[in-house]
Amino acid sequence: EVQLQASGGGYVQAGGSLRLSCTGSGFSVDDYAIGWFRQAPGKDREGLACISISDGMINYGDSVKGRFTVSSDSAKNTVYLDMNNLQSEDTAVYYCAAQPAETMMAVSIPPSPDEYDYWGQGTQVTVSS
Repeated sequence: EVQLQASGGGYVQAGGSLRLSCTGSGFSVDDYAIGWFRQAPGKDREGLACISISDGMINYGDSVKGRFTVSSDSAKNTVYLDMNNLQSEDTAVYYCAAQPAETMMAVSIPPSPDEYDYWGQGTQVTVSS
């Protein structure tokens, strides 16, 4: 069974940094596209970035390009989202999602929630101004 566990959220002051982790079980992150998303209260789920290790691809949405960085550790079956210079508008629940890379006909930039079948439970990030 494909499962994802997102962690690392918390409370941070504006300008600060956080690292989110997305650990997979029941599959290898090397074979899946992993997307990062967030959802603020009253807003649609927003795609932030995605990584597909098998395709050698990392893409970012414009809202986070230059501030957020995606990386992976195959040995830990984990994908990370390093977030720098956080601002109050970054406050949201952050999710990771997975989709078998071989089923991704085309990768949207930023990633679209509709392209991913497997989701983690979300982790809250709160940025105080």
